[in-house]
Amino acid sequence: QVQLVESGGGLVQPGGSLRLSCAASESILIFNAMGWYRQAPGKQRELVAVMSNGGNTNYADSVKGRFTISNDNAKNTVYLQMNSLKPEDTAVYYCNAVQWPNDFWGQGTQVSISS
Repeated sequence: QVQLVESGGGLVQPGGSLRLSCAASESILIFNAMGWYRQAPGKQRELVAVMSNGGNTNYADSVKGRFTISNDNAKNTVYLQMNSLKPEDTAVYYCNAVQWPNDFWGQGTQVSISS
């Protein structure tokens, strides 16, 4: 069973930065895609950023130009660099990995943006 463990969340002021990490229990090369989702209180979970195993990336319009997804195959880890954070970025952030037809989720990490 694949395990995904997120880390790096926390409380930062508006305009600040955070880097989330998602460590996989297996080589991330086995996945068709990996990505980050988030869920704010009272809202549905939404896609933030995704990277295919070919390196193609896609971002939610709300984070384009501010967030960057990347990976380190040697460390079996996917990252989400978040800059220029806004209060509306506050949410629980989840790592996702797709190995078609299955997908796997991490437990989530809280990101809070507040002054």
